[in-house]
Amino acid sequence: MRLFRRGERASTLDLLIAGLGNPGREYEHDRHNAGWMVVDELARRHEGSFRSKFSGRLAETRIGESRVALLEPETYMNESGRSIAAAAGYFKVSPDELLVAHDDVDLDVGRLQARLGGGLGGHNGLRSIAQALGTPEFLRLRIGVGRAGRGDPRDVADYVLSPFEADEDVDGIVSRSADAVELLLSEGLKATQQRFN
Repeated sequence: MRLFRRGERASTLDLLIAGLGNPGREYEHDRHNAGWMVVDELARRHEGSFRSKFSGRLAETRIGESRVALLEPETYMNESGRSIAAAAGYFKVSPDELLVAHDDVDLDVGRLQARLGGGLGGHNGLRSIAQALGTPEFLRLRIGVGRAGRGDPRDVADYVLSPFEADEDVDGIVSRSADAVELLLSEGLKATQQRFN
């Protein structure tokens, strides 16, 4: 299914889906790894098996009628663009055929927002990708992780590098985020925005 454009495509993929995070067991459940969690869930649902490629973990699979590649850069967050640009070049995907799932402190915990392009919001992963691709005009799934509460002495960096709280239903957040990606593939960006934003 052609998502966003008509005519001939160079790419064999319908969408390259990259989830942002940091490698290492100590970061596995951190808010900053929300993007990785979503990609893991999509791989689980659609029987994608990962292999090492593009300085990350890559799985190729189908979601419905769509051929997708799932990517988890293992470069650390501020170098995510290196891995994603390598994969985008290999698969010949244009920026609007790339979806980046990432944590966002400007959205309340569990809120989602799908969009094409936009600002970088001080997010080092997004900044790295925009620099590597030469444009910020790629698809994003913003996953709300909120900010530290009143009286919490942690700065933003320490906060996003901490795990979700027990009452924040991380499994539900990840599941809804994966649902949003599936809807994006089957019905497009507008339908996804109407249902999830």
